[in-house]
Amino acid sequence: MTQVLEGDPLAWSVPGPTAISIGVFDGVHRGHRSVIERLLRRSRRDGLVATVLTFHPHPLAVVDPGRAPALLTTVEQRIELLEGLGVQMVGVLPFDRIRDMEPETFAQGVLSERLDARLVAVGTDFRFGHDRAGDVDTLRRVGQRCGYEVVAVELLNENDHPISSTRIRRLIAEGKVGEAADILERPYEIRGRVVAGDGRGRTIGIPTANLDIDPVVAVPGDGVYAAWAVVAGSVHPAVVNIGVRPTFDGDRRVVEAHLIGFDGDLYGQEMRLRFVSRLRGERRFRSVDDLVDQIRADTETAREVLSGVVPEIDGDRR
Repeated sequence: MTQVLEGDPLAWSVPGPTAISIGVFDGVHRGHRSVIERLLRRSRRDGLVATVLTFHPHPLAVVDPGRAPALLTTVEQRIELLEGLGVQMVGVLPFDRIRDMEPETFAQGVLSERLDARLVAVGTDFRFGHDRAGDVDTLRRVGQRCGYEVVAVELLNENDHPISSTRIRRLIAEGKVGEAADILERPYEIRGRVVAGDGRGRTIGIPTANLDIDPVVAVPGDGVYAAWAVVAGSVHPAVVNIGVRPTFDGDRRVVEAHLIGFDGDLYGQEMRLRFVSRLRGERRFRSVDDLVDQIRADTETAREVLSGVVPEIDGDRR
């Protein structure tokens, strides 16, 4: 079980010397994993506690909220994913509290004195502390004095394109969930609690679960998707509609899932949607009957798409 450190980092304590990587790690994608796997190898070799420090909230949400990106993972999801990789300890750095900390205080007071760091791995462009005055050179200078090694890691590239959270967010916004999954090395997932909708789906014979999604989370672009729905420990094939439902003159964006072959009450339960493929864009139909015909066709298409995909529920630890 991964140990989670929260609150004031100057009050943290650890069970032994650590190897640390620091960043937002939003998405815990293939680029992040290459750094973490390197960290894990060193940790095992040198008998260190493999530790990841992740910022929460996202730094831009504090310093420039208008530019804050939609998140690929909540902090809870990040912890789950890091635990699945074998990370032994996760420190949640409260960015709103540490942004004004002097770089030397963080590098020595947190990394060395509180976390007993012996290895620190960061990106080559890593900046930290008051006015972002700290950088890799700062870490190395303090590390030489305090006894930890600093490794600067270049951004991973593929076909001349950076593997980054920014790139994944763009793919998600464009509905390219399959391409995003290749970089994430897993289907893109959003979570939400099932809430009451207008009940229209059941009246037309196609009941849907309406999800209340955290507004900071990146939601795929409007359209219809084949996805796996995970709820109450079970996995169901699903057709997911995202958009404003123009056939009904909707003006509010919704995420609604029709679980294929399922009939039951889901209200109040948490559901996880794992997107496999975009089937089509959202559009207005001339009549409700035309819409129903299309949804039935979408359901068959989704069934076919998902028949060749094995769902994974290994990340569903409660």
